[in-house]
Amino acid sequence: MNVLFILNEAPYGSEKTYNALRLAMTLQKDHPGAMVRIFLMADAVTAALKAQNTPQGYYNIERMLKSVIAKGGQVKLCGTCCETRVACPVP
Repeated sequence: MNVLFILNEAPYGSEKTYNALRLAMTLQKDHPGAMVRIFLMADAVTAALKAQNTPQGYYNIERMLKSVIAKGGQVKLCGTCCETRVACPVP
């Protein structure tokens, strides 16, 4: 199974990015052979910033992305979106 998530919402302020990453993590857990790919574009590229200061009441999106990557998932970012928002990828 191959799954691609395309995210374009800011990481905080709504639950869209959080819910997409929860779904990705659950797919990896329930289907170990699944290839999970995440493409961040528009304001979602800021989800890949290092050393995030998570707003109170929100989960740390940086840690969630790292979890997806640690289980073999791939995270890609729109280059143009990164340049205009000065976003740096999670290691």
